[in-house]
Amino acid sequence: MRVVVVGAGAIGAACALALTEAGAEVIVVDRAGVAGETSSRCEGNILVSDKEPGAEAQLAIEANRAWRDLAARLDGDLVPGQPATEFEAKGGIVVAFTGGADALGRFAAAQRGIGIRSEAFDENALRAAEPHLSPEVALGVHYPDDAQVQPSLATQAMLARARHLGARLRVEEIIGGVVSGARATGVRTATGVIEADAVINCAGPWSGEVAALFGSALDIRPRRGTILVTAAMPQRVFHKVYDADYVGAVGSGDAALQTSTVVESTPSGTVLIGSSRERVGFSADGLLAPLSEIAGKASRLFPFLRDTMLLRTYHGFRPFAPDHLPAIGADSTVTGLFHAAGHEGAGIGLAPTTGVLIAHAVLGTPAPLDPTPFLPSRATLQGADGHGAQATAHDRGESAA
Repeated sequence: MRVVVVGAGAIGAACALALTEAGAEVIVVDRAGVAGETSSRCEGNILVSDKEPGAEAQLAIEANRAWRDLAARLDGDLVPGQPATEFEAKGGIVVAFTGGADALGRFAAAQRGIGIRSEAFDENALRAAEPHLSPEVALGVHYPDDAQVQPSLATQAMLARARHLGARLRVEEIIGGVVSGARATGVRTATGVIEADAVINCAGPWSGEVAALFGSALDIRPRRGTILVTAAMPQRVFHKVYDADYVGAVGSGDAALQTSTVVESTPSGTVLIGSSRERVGFSADGLLAPLSEIAGKASRLFPFLRDTMLLRTYHGFRPFAPDHLPAIGADSTVTGLFHAAGHEGAGIGLAPTTGVLIAHAVLGTPAPLDPTPFLPSRATLQGADGHGAQATAHDRGESAA
């Protein structure tokens, strides 16, 4: 079977790898090249700590296991001492100030009920794990299974492995979908038609636009995020540390600006500081407000950051689904069109299992878990009339006035 994968970010690379390993002929098409957009503008999170019990939590648990195997396989493609993904099983610590300690404790207890490992740290354990934390922190919960990769490197490694097995990459822009009857039979670029038996839409926050090229609808919208990067320094942050507000921001559907604190070190010595969420379309205007809020909150959590030099800032766009579940599987109206999109900020972490679910949908290979909750045909992505919900002014980048 010949498959075209639209998008060479982490999700597209994972789908290409899973499909190639299952025996498909794969062509990946992306206008910006490998990890040219969202997958190079994020933190590389592989989290279970931010997932409340439900379908996405089960997907995250499975993907967390899958990443450990995948990272070992990808790192084995290079010489010893040169990891392909910079996979770090560093663990995470979620913290709360006095007012949020009880809610964090209840949230962690509910997670433990579905098999997510966590441990409440007393003051001594918390200070031993993160000695530079603010003394204002009232509770810390340790999640040993949280991990991280360098997202651009990990994406490149997945696609390099797929290409080693026969997949091809074309850096071109898709300008049209090719449909015969009600079946997708390829994609059109400026240089011609690429024929295919199946097309996988992995275009991240642009996935709704790609679906429209085939006459279908998928309600995936951009949600902007910003990150601060410090100058390199001796390591002072030893886990992925974030405040409990992050969980609420992830789960919120509000279009307005929301910020929470996420702080972690990288192997190069820099510190990544996030995070923000807002639906402003693909606009790059108005970045000062989220960056200022992030900096202020991070300095409260780790006071040493007040005197730290910033190296740079960057922003990117997450693919937001209204019900906060990714769309993985067959399109609801166009045969041969499949979607893997809407992971928002969890795309890196969920990528390996998303790829396996796409291989299941396209080729009938075994599924690692029930794919039903993620099917693109669900009403929240299609709208009551089956034609998709309308984007708000925020999502189009228009003024709310």
